[in-house]
Amino acid sequence: MWFKPKNSTDQKLAERLKSERLKSGIIITAIEDGVVLVDGQGVIQLFNPGASHITGWDSKEAEGLDWRLVFKLVDAKGQPLADADTAIAKVLQHGQAFHDNAANLVTKSKKTLAVSFSVSPLVEANQLTGAIAIFRDVSEERQEESRRADFISTASHEMRTPVAAIEGYLSLALNEKVATIDNRARGYLEKAHSSTQHLGQLFQDLLTSAKAEDGRLTNHPKVIEIGSYLEQLTSDLRFSAEKKGLFMEFTVGASSQVVDATKKVVRPLYYVWADPDRLREVITNLFDNAVKYTDTGKVTIGLTGNEQVVQLYIRDTGPGIPAEDIPHLFQKFYRVDNSATRTIGGTGLGLFICKKIIELCQGRIWVESALGKGSTFFINLPRITAQEVEKRQAAESQNPTTSVTPA
Repeated sequence: MWFKPKNSTDQKLAERLKSERLKSGIIITAIEDGVVLVDGQGVIQLFNPGASHITGWDSKEAEGLDWRLVFKLVDAKGQPLADADTAIAKVLQHGQAFHDNAANLVTKSKKTLAVSFSVSPLVEANQLTGAIAIFRDVSEERQEESRRADFISTASHEMRTPVAAIEGYLSLALNEKVATIDNRARGYLEKAHSSTQHLGQLFQDLLTSAKAEDGRLTNHPKVIEIGSYLEQLTSDLRFSAEKKGLFMEFTVGASSQVVDATKKVVRPLYYVWADPDRLREVITNLFDNAVKYTDTGKVTIGLTGNEQVVQLYIRDTGPGIPAEDIPHLFQKFYRVDNSATRTIGGTGLGLFICKKIIELCQGRIWVESALGKGSTFFINLPRITAQEVEKRQAAESQNPTTSVTPA
């Protein structure tokens, strides 16, 4: 005889939860990517077959161990990474999702694989209870990327020489002291010269982007007092804005106080540790973009910060950037497709290179924009204290080979 349970709703809920767990288990087992669940103490609670296949550790061996015993992560030179620099440790410490596309994992059989990690925190009742990591073997993709970067680097380097020679001969042809040509021919030569310069810039950007991708981008950091550094830089950049009829200003602090170069202004000293030439390259690129895409109004270079961060920003009154383009703006070769970009030349590599340079400085770059309201590019750099400046300057006095930019 069949008896109906006292509470059929509870039974249905239990069956549904059991079914959901079964489905989740099937998916986790079937997925090729590695899936690892770590509790708040760093102990592995779940280790799917995909994780076993990649790491060489059997799930029965790995579950119950501290994740550091299973995941031996190294840098590009094969040196062990500090725990604090690994994706799982960062998530367990800060409780925020973290992605690492440049990790290298030493398997149980001592084989080194290129892996990509995506780690998310597990939170219950506002308490961090663990983390779940999804990772995959990207060795083939990274090797293909390296071959592609090598080809781009070699091709760009080889092609720069003949392009530079062509540009040089065109410059001679346009020099009235060297050659005599009529106005019609001069017009043709000027167009050819302009196109050659654009081609040379493309090769230079390709070479720089290839170096940025494989870690060959040179970086010579120094102590920089950003206030005086930006003040000097804005005076150099001002001409290009005024030439187009745009107003340019340099503002300091949250109150956006406009700095007049002819007057003394009391302001905090913002020190950072960065390569001044690379930083100039970034700010100049962002400023030139702002000028190119702004027809009327002004371009503002601003400086503010707090005890931990120095923030620079370049703001324009241009047409703005569509919301759907913003997430892709710092990708290689990506350009917003509109009437302005079709008429203004560009390689699509400038912002990609800017992002790589700022990352070298342990900083962050992003953009905020709305159509018809202009765009603002922000750069956050770690701020160093006056005590740290003194230590670095003392080290400089003992080792003159490492120069320090005076405040």
